[in-house]
Amino acid sequence: MDEALLRTLTPTVIGILVRRGADFAAAEDAVQDALIEAVRGWPDDPPRDPKGWLVAVAWRKFLDAARADTSRRRREVRVEVEPMPGPSEVADDTLQLYFLCAHPSLTPASAVALTLRAVGGLTTRQIAQAYLVPEATMAQRISRAKRTVSGVRFNEPGDVATVLRVLYLVFNEGYSGDVDLAAEAIRLTRQLAARTDHEEVAGLLALMLLHHARRAARTGPDGRLVPLAVQDRSRWDTRLIAEGVDVLQRALARDRLGEFQAQAAIAALHADARTVEETDWVQIVEWYDELVRLTDSPVAGLNRAVAVGEADGPRAGLAALARLDPGLPRHAAVAAYLRERDGDLVAAARLYAEAARSAPSLPERDHLTRQAARLNAQLRG
Repeated sequence: MDEALLRTLTPTVIGILVRRGADFAAAEDAVQDALIEAVRGWPDDPPRDPKGWLVAVAWRKFLDAARADTSRRRREVRVEVEPMPGPSEVADDTLQLYFLCAHPSLTPASAVALTLRAVGGLTTRQIAQAYLVPEATMAQRISRAKRTVSGVRFNEPGDVATVLRVLYLVFNEGYSGDVDLAAEAIRLTRQLAARTDHEEVAGLLALMLLHHARRAARTGPDGRLVPLAVQDRSRWDTRLIAEGVDVLQRALARDRLGEFQAQAAIAALHADARTVEETDWVQIVEWYDELVRLTDSPVAGLNRAVAVGEADGPRAGLAALARLDPGLPRHAAVAAYLRERDGDLVAAARLYAEAARSAPSLPERDHLTRQAARLNAQLRG
């Protein structure tokens, strides 16, 4: 088979699908699927018109994916905006698909990426942002995962840890991104908790409930982002908080700490504070220490620096931040906040503006831009 020909035709076919109405990421995924079929079938039965064959197969793949996405969104519409407490309904096929895509033949990272794209409905760009990697890198990872499982029978489900990672990322995208998937992620995690005796499943469910409880207060009437410190806590859903704390306490009682339980414990401490001044920052720092130990996550490190700044003062927070890679997403935003707390308004304004330029979402960019403008106005006055 002429692999050079396939490489030459790929951008042309993607362009044709885009002109027919597919967005670029969906067109790219459809063409990658068509290329997998070409690799399998062309050596034995090469087409007379390779470009026409690729266009036809890729367009069919795109339509199949679009129909699947439409079906998924219809399921989401049936989910109530505020998840109901208590045990979930009988598990549907969606959760089973999560397990099947988390196939043992894939690495955990590849399985998560594939499931987010194929079942979770996230775009390649959204997944890349969640993993802090370039979009092209994530596209290659998803394509390799598809090739790996292209000839595999999906009769051996993946492990719970991989499925939890997928549900966590889907929830995060629904909670902070452009697509509302948070309620669907909670629904599926409830199902998983009902059928799996696993403390980290309970930890993830508790984390989701505690974060979702604050959702109504996260944005103002004009859609602007409202930081945690100035949110109207009377708008927090006490029913979800109580359920989340109860689920978390039962998980922690098993004395097998995992990252989702640690994150949920941090969220519970925030939820327990009636005012921002009553927040137990010392205990939050201790939980972040546990989380960093468990995950070595740079995101956890950034959040820990903020907590240290609240518990021990902004200079201690800046010292903790100095140990992290300045290239991390939101590093500049954290530095700006701590610099402002330390009284260095010039540096804080510059850093807020820098953070706004690389913000992953429009609401976050607008918030950071307003912060920079506020400090610049103070400096001029």
